[in-house]
Amino acid sequence: MRLHGALLGLGLLCSGCATLSRGFGATANEDTGEYETPEEERVYIVPAEDAMMVARRILEEQRYDILEKEGGLEMFSSAHEPGKNTPGVRTIERYYIKGERLGPRQTVVRVFRLSYNEMETQLEIPPQAMGQRDANYFSAQDAHPFDATRDAYAGPRGAAMQDPFKGAPGMERFRMARGVRDLDIERTLLQRLEMVPALELVGSNAPMPIRSVTLEGWRTEQPQQAPECGTPVDGAGPLMAPGHVLLLADPLGTRELPTAALRMLCEATAKGLPVTLALSLPASEQPLLDTYLASDGQSQDIQTLLNESPFWRRTYQDGRSSGAILWLVEQARRLRASGKDIALVAFDAEKAQGNAREAEMARHLLDHQRGRAQAWTLVLAGGTHVRTAGVNWDSDYAPLGARLAQVLPSVRALDVGFQRGTQFSCRYNVWDEVECNLFAISPTKEVRQKPDTAPGVHLFPQPLAEGFHGRLYVGALSASPPALHRVAPTTATWTPPAATP
Repeated sequence: MRLHGALLGLGLLCSGCATLSRGFGATANEDTGEYETPEEERVYIVPAEDAMMVARRILEEQRYDILEKEGGLEMFSSAHEPGKNTPGVRTIERYYIKGERLGPRQTVVRVFRLSYNEMETQLEIPPQAMGQRDANYFSAQDAHPFDATRDAYAGPRGAAMQDPFKGAPGMERFRMARGVRDLDIERTLLQRLEMVPALELVGSNAPMPIRSVTLEGWRTEQPQQAPECGTPVDGAGPLMAPGHVLLLADPLGTRELPTAALRMLCEATAKGLPVTLALSLPASEQPLLDTYLASDGQSQDIQTLLNESPFWRRTYQDGRSSGAILWLVEQARRLRASGKDIALVAFDAEKAQGNAREAEMARHLLDHQRGRAQAWTLVLAGGTHVRTAGVNWDSDYAPLGARLAQVLPSVRALDVGFQRGTQFSCRYNVWDEVECNLFAISPTKEVRQKPDTAPGVHLFPQPLAEGFHGRLYVGALSASPPALHRVAPTTATWTPPAATP
């Protein structure tokens, strides 16, 4: 019996059939509704070993076994058969993961789903003795044509597995393979690497001594000159009024949010409003900040602030001590020096965690608010803190924003919408260590800024379940490292006692 004749007949039958409407790997564009094939590779800002380990774990969670080739940049998964077909015409699938190291912390990972078809290896079946054909059929039914992992997909394993990678990674008993980029797996990889919360390291994080510092890009000339404010933030004006509080979710460790905050401060002070800028710095920093705010902003003034502050000199620094936040402190000082009524408040807790930390943060802000009840207050803090509603993972947890909304008459919270960019943050890496470094950050579907979405504040018809009243779109994010960025390795060999999202 010759199979190539049957295949030719199938080809003739389908000669008038429609061709594929989209290329392999194409996905629907949410903005246009059209299927598009990605034209650019996504470069992950992590070591290749980390990216490949995360990809491995994703497949292992789906009950695949993984064979890693020497060097760690190539991996094969065990195989399975989608559905159940007759021996001789079965299609078997497995994954092939290929990593490419572009630099110490730049990696490309490509995930392919490979398909193997038995028909492509059996062009001719020789004559068989009577009864032998049936015996071969039942034997083939009982044997997996690729590996010994079928029980992993048909039900719980009942016995120790044989080698699931027999013949891999050579021709793997099949002469032809079709591969397609599995963008679903790659999207999961993206979520694991770039859609993770930043950690705020509080507690035992000892400061390092310094003698003197030179801040990159720091302007020391004409310290009494008003800041360069830029244009007002579209849509923010209606949220500015005496006694009102605006909570702004800050991804931490980026330049865009402090820049937007300055533009809001400039607009509010231009309207003649007294303004309070509240930052998630420890409340113990308040005396030093007050001194600096009242200073002339000379080199010795910033030296005094940084030398006497344990916060800016912490061994492991998160995004709260970024250069952009220190820059915002300087811009607030310049606004005050130019005659504007502006105050700066540090409201974070020193060592408290969880609900105790939220309560302490709220208490510091409310204490300051009572002394400037007519001021418009702009608060920058992590997204979880500024929610004006509870959280779905702990019914007893009351965020800072929810606590303020219960006491103050007018509190509004803005989430942040953005495009993929970079961030300096502390995260748990794949080895369960706290790493403080520059990472890529991608938005979730809800906060992704579409190409036709203009930057600025977009208010919602009604608050979201998280308690956000609107969203501030800022475009692509860019990282802001710590103001005092040391050259030593940034991966902790110990886990700080408190790491709060």
